[in-house]
Amino acid sequence: MHADARGREDGIRAFSLHPGGIKNTGLDKHVSDDMLRAGGIIDDSGEAVIRPEHGMKTCEQGAATSVWCAVSPQLDGLGGVYCEDVEIAELAPADQADSIGLSDAHTKRGVMPFAVDPESAERLWKLSETLV
Repeated sequence: MHADARGREDGIRAFSLHPGGIKNTGLDKHVSDDMLRAGGIIDDSGEAVIRPEHGMKTCEQGAATSVWCAVSPQLDGLGGVYCEDVEIAELAPADQADSIGLSDAHTKRGVMPFAVDPESAERLWKLSETLV
């Protein structure tokens, strides 16, 4: 959100997105198979569970939202929005954050209100600059 505001005048737009739950990307190397099984990410034989309707996708399906954000005319003139499943995500209920866990993370949809708060975005930007 803040990155979009900083680049807007130069014609640079920024988006946030969730590609979905994708196995075999290497990002799951710090999560045990037991946790992945409990979350429904892999089956008993260790194979990825692919259920796009629940956010559990192949690498290609997961990449679709990134590609869409980069080239879609639907996003012309927009920026600072959160996208998932090849569309702009709706605002999720604020109380959803309290109930989300690994086992149901892939069934929740939308962007949390705190994730689109401009003041939080500015604080995060400043902290990131300080740390870098």
